[in-house]
Amino acid sequence: MGFDIQQIDEVIHGRLRLGIMAYLVGAGHSDFVTLKKHLQTTDGNLSIHLRKLEEAGYIALEKSFVDRKPRTEITMTPLGRQALINYLDSLTSVIPQG
Repeated sequence: MGFDIQQIDEVIHGRLRLGIMAYLVGAGHSDFVTLKKHLQTTDGNLSIHLRKLEEAGYIALEKSFVDRKPRTEITMTPLGRQALINYLDSLTSVIPQG
């Protein structure tokens, strides 16, 4: 069997972090509120997982103000896109071919 558990990216593997990456790969970018609603999570929980993805270089956060309200824009980086591709490839290696 060609599967190596060490190939699984721990940063992406968490359910909410995988959800963030899956959403961003399709949407390209998102603001914090939209992402929170889509993933049905809390501010604190989403913030923790975004920080972990940002520390790995998989996403970029841009903070600004719109009508005096804070706005956080989240974008997947090229490194994050490649990490997601690698993660999905490692999972598909589990399925026998043929």
